[in-house]
Amino acid sequence: MSDEPVLIWGSGAIGGTLAAWWARAGVPLIAVDVQRDHVEACRTKGMTIEGPVDSFTQKLDARMPEEVTGTYRRIILAVKAQHTEAAVDALAKHVAPDGFVLSAQNGLNEVAIAKKLGAERTMGCFVNYSGDLMGPGRIMLGSRGSVVVGEIDGSIRERTRAMHTLLQVFEPKAQLTDNIWGQLWGKIAYSAMLFATSLNHDSMADNFADPARFPAFHRLGREVIAVAMARRVKPLGFGGFDPSAFGPSAGEAAARASIAWLVEFNRASAKTHSGVYRDLAVHKRRTAVDPQIGAVAELGREAGIDTPALRKLVELVQDIEDGRRPQSRETLQALVAVCEAVPA
Repeated sequence: MSDEPVLIWGSGAIGGTLAAWWARAGVPLIAVDVQRDHVEACRTKGMTIEGPVDSFTQKLDARMPEEVTGTYRRIILAVKAQHTEAAVDALAKHVAPDGFVLSAQNGLNEVAIAKKLGAERTMGCFVNYSGDLMGPGRIMLGSRGSVVVGEIDGSIRERTRAMHTLLQVFEPKAQLTDNIWGQLWGKIAYSAMLFATSLNHDSMADNFADPARFPAFHRLGREVIAVAMARRVKPLGFGGFDPSAFGPSAGEAAARASIAWLVEFNRASAKTHSGVYRDLAVHKRRTAVDPQIGAVAELGREAGIDTPALRKLVELVQDIEDGRRPQSRETLQALVAVCEAVPA
């Protein structure tokens, strides 16, 4: 394994978890974050991982962005989707001539990274472990999940294999793929459903388990998969979640089976609510609904595909962000009503 440090830009639930695991294993790294109290806690007291997966504290070489110097061949970008472009602008000067940025994020942020840095300097990654940043230097890791890495052009290179090996330090079952876009679009279908669960205060599992809410999850999945197919992407699943169950020729029973697996998957996690829910209910801040869900609706518009459920979901999340609606079952019902009104 290389002695050259890995630069992790964004040390919250995703990046901070990787940083703690890798540093404990002796991987040299620099963990960057914009929250000064978080950075100070990580480099003095250490990053504490808690929850059912593991429990330990690991000191990190943690820095504010302005404290970073030099260039790096391996950079992990782990900021929220809405901060991607600003983060890439800030870290661009630190990318070595033969370096790359791996997007360990939710969404299709590889598109934005490639536009700014070039496709050759962009690597994709699908992550689905459940974590929450609970406070400065504290992450609750609720459960393990899928980790998949791949080049955005579908090739498999020496650097891709090296990153796969590095990711296996954290997740031994990490996979290497030649279809990272399929993984990312499969995750978008799930993410759209998670945004829907954030519209009320019920847990993710309770939302998925309620048969009256199935029309919303079903319709959201169908719209995301329709847009992906229009872009000639074959979405891939994870665990028991099968994106093809939301395809145009799939029966309703297949979709119900995938949703039933999501109930089991989330019941088994110590993380009961999504990060989007915490953005709205706990942190009272804006979410990534525009760059994640709004972006898919826009891609659908460009392809001539109507996405009324996705558009309504964006509207409702924005209503909560701006104080026009509360997080409530009634707010989720407004989404269900739109989905029930759309012809199958």
